[in-house]
Amino acid sequence: MTARLVHPGAWWLWAIGLAVAASRTTNPLLLGLIIAVAGYVVAARRPQAPWSRSFAVFLRIGLIVIAIRMVFQAIVSAPIGTTVLVTLPSLTLPDLFAGVRLGGAITAESMLAAFYEGLRLATILACIGAANSLASPARLLKAAPAALYEFGVSLVVAVTFAPQLVADLDRIRSARRLRGRANAGIRGAAGAAVPVLEGALERSVNLAAAMDSRGYGRQAERSPQLRRMTTGALIIGLIAVIIGVYALLDASAPTYLGLPLLIVGVVIGLVGFTLAGRRTTRSRYRPDPWSGAEWLLTGCAVVTGASLLILGILGTPGLTPSVDPPVWPALPPLAVLAILVSALPAFLTPAPPRPRVPLSREAVAA
Repeated sequence: MTARLVHPGAWWLWAIGLAVAASRTTNPLLLGLIIAVAGYVVAARRPQAPWSRSFAVFLRIGLIVIAIRMVFQAIVSAPIGTTVLVTLPSLTLPDLFAGVRLGGAITAESMLAAFYEGLRLATILACIGAANSLASPARLLKAAPAALYEFGVSLVVAVTFAPQLVADLDRIRSARRLRGRANAGIRGAAGAAVPVLEGALERSVNLAAAMDSRGYGRQAERSPQLRRMTTGALIIGLIAVIIGVYALLDASAPTYLGLPLLIVGVVIGLVGFTLAGRRTTRSRYRPDPWSGAEWLLTGCAVVTGASLLILGILGTPGLTPSVDPPVWPALPPLAVLAILVSALPAFLTPAPPRPRVPLSREAVAA
């Protein structure tokens, strides 16, 4: 299989499939399996680039999220269960804040529930970090539809913040280490803060100048009728999609209402996007191909996300383990298989190309 970079949109679809699966369960074993699958694929298919080292950063952010969730549960939220671990000094709040408390008893059941919920959010963040490590932000912007170009620029600038921050921190820590200065602890963080902010400001100015020089925001002339038709198609399609999704998720809604409205909304929305794309005049240089590897990633995303959605709707045991009373979480076999499907890209997608190593003087002379 020839080494090449996979389409960035395919990697994001794969990561979204894993994130959807993570959002449908609080089972720590399944969530840990999702993180392990994402980490394994990142280790196998991560290109050698500064932005490809953000997965570990998102894992650290996930640990912080879990800690914050458990702290809020201990201090503010109402306790669950009867197994008291410790009792904190409490403060009585007025009736306006019913359901909220400050201090009081901290139970094992409530802390376990907070851990499960925090782990679910941390897993979703890990999926986003995996997409950041595998997909080039610049290539993702180039592949964005014309109708979403302005939104795509904002989104790419936002998602590249973490990878660029990691690259800046590595560069500044290496420079401080070579100069014999502290690069860890409070002194190291304080010494690196100003250079990181300076680099972010300089990068923002350069980005604004580059966007202005390339005619960012330039639009083609359109008739009023075409503008009204585009707006109407987008609004009608969005409303139909919302009603269709709600009818599919609501068991009391008529069965004939959900899927037809969803299909009609998607079709009308695609027409609106096509018409809206005509207002943006831009060209693409060497567009990324969409071939078998990209379809494999899309299929993995659909299988993983849709399987967990269906299992959640059917009420499969094990997706949401009980915390009151606490039980050891079970492993639903179908959910495990659906998550393991997303590990196939580590074997069936082309490896990223290795950077060219310049020849040494001895090799050139030979």
